[in-house]
Amino acid sequence: MATTLRLRRNPTATTSGRASWEEPPSAVGLVGKGTVIFLMLAAVLVPLWVVVLTSFSTVGAIGRAGGLVIWPDGLTLDAYTQMLTNSQIIKALVVSLLVTVIGTAVSMVVSVLCAYGLSRSGSLGHRLILLVLVLTMFLGGGMIPTYLVVTGLGGYGQYWALILPSAISVFNILVLRNFYSSTSAELIDAAKIDGAGDWRTLWSVVLPTSKAVTAVITLFYGVGYWNSFFNVMLYMPTESEKWPLQYVLLQYVSEGMGMPGSVDNGASAGHAQAAPLSLQMAVVVLTLVPILMVYPFMQKHFRTGVLTGAVKG
Repeated sequence: MATTLRLRRNPTATTSGRASWEEPPSAVGLVGKGTVIFLMLAAVLVPLWVVVLTSFSTVGAIGRAGGLVIWPDGLTLDAYTQMLTNSQIIKALVVSLLVTVIGTAVSMVVSVLCAYGLSRSGSLGHRLILLVLVLTMFLGGGMIPTYLVVTGLGGYGQYWALILPSAISVFNILVLRNFYSSTSAELIDAAKIDGAGDWRTLWSVVLPTSKAVTAVITLFYGVGYWNSFFNVMLYMPTESEKWPLQYVLLQYVSEGMGMPGSVDNGASAGHAQAAPLSLQMAVVVLTLVPILMVYPFMQKHFRTGVLTGAVKG
C-alpha cells in the first residue's frame, strides 16, 4: 500500500528511487564503480597510513622494512617525544599558527570588503577596479620585482613578509563577489529602508546569508598560509628561529638536515634515540593534523560555497 501511494505521488519514480526511464545499473557497472571508489580511497589512505605508521616505528622496524613501514612492527613514541620536546619544533609550530591565524584574518577582511564593494553596481569605479584585478591574474610582475618591493619596504627578516605579499587572492575575491551579487535585492532594500548603511548591510545581511562561501574561502586562505614556505626562502632563509613549521619540515625531509639536539651523546641513557626517518614522518604528521581536524567541519560548505559562488552572478 505504501509503495502504491509513493507511485501515485510521483508516477515517474520507481520503487528503487530511480526515474522510470532510467535503466537499472548492470553488475559490471556496479563492480566498476566500486573498484574506482576503492582505488581512489586507497590512493588517499595508503600513503597516509604509511606516513603515520613510520612515524611510530622503531629503528629496527624501519631497517627491516628498508625504509617506509607498511605493517606494524615495533611501535614507539620516541619520535613524537623527541619532536615535542625540541625547542625549534615548538617555536616553528607557534610561528605557523600565528602566521596562519593573523594572515587568514587579514586576507578575509580585505577580500570581503573588496568583494562587497565590487558587488554593488553603484560603487565608484568598481568596473575599472574589477578589470585591474582580473588582469593581475594573467599579467603578474614576477618574483624579482616582488622581492625588490618587499625588501625595499624593510620586509627582509620580518614576519609581515610572510603574510602581506600573498594576502590577496583575486580568485577568492571573484568567488565572494559573485556570491554577494546574488544576495537577495529585497533583503538589501529592506535594510536600507530601516536606515542601515553599507557597513551594517554587509555585517547584518550579506555575511549571514553567505556563511558557506565565507567558510570555504577562510579554509582556502588558512591552508595556503599553513602550507606556505616559499616566502620564508625569499625573506628569511638564514633566521632559523623565525622559521615556520613547513620550512622546518622542508629542511628535515628534503634537505636532510638533522634536528638540533637529536644526536645521542650518552646523556639520555635509557631513552632510545628515534630513527631519522621516523622523526621526519612525525613532523609530516604534525603538519597534517590541524588541516585534518578543520576540514571535516568545512566540507559540507564546499558545494554551496564554491560552486554557487563561481556560477552565479
